[in-house]
Amino acid sequence: MSDTLDDDLYRRTKALLEPGDIDLDGLIVHTDLGSDEDLEMHELTVDLNEIIADHAGKGETYIYAGNDDTDFASNQFQGLTVEDDEFVWECQQLLREGTFDLVFYYEADTDQEALVADVEERGYRVTGVRGD
Repeated sequence: MSDTLDDDLYRRTKALLEPGDIDLDGLIVHTDLGSDEDLEMHELTVDLNEIIADHAGKGETYIYAGNDDTDFASNQFQGLTVEDDEFVWECQQLLREGTFDLVFYYEADTDQEALVADVEERGYRVTGVRGD
């Protein structure tokens, strides 16, 4: 992936972390998955859900696809707590130059360095993005 695309994706991700109701940080997971690898993309999203939820410390989560919500786009997902549907993370799967990048946003009180390190230890290419 070119540096220009990486820089552009980083800037766009950073813009989405602008101050709002919740302070957010994010990470970009770079993949080699193409548009014909839906099952692999689903498995990766589930794996990353478990990693992020563990670091967020909010308990058991599930992935909400928003298929019944017109405010959701395709390839947009949320990790919500099983107990009370509390926000844990949001993800957008972005197709760029034939492969997907997954952009995750989560509350900034998550230990960003530890989360990025854990994702990297599992063999994924990742870029951490701080909202501050």
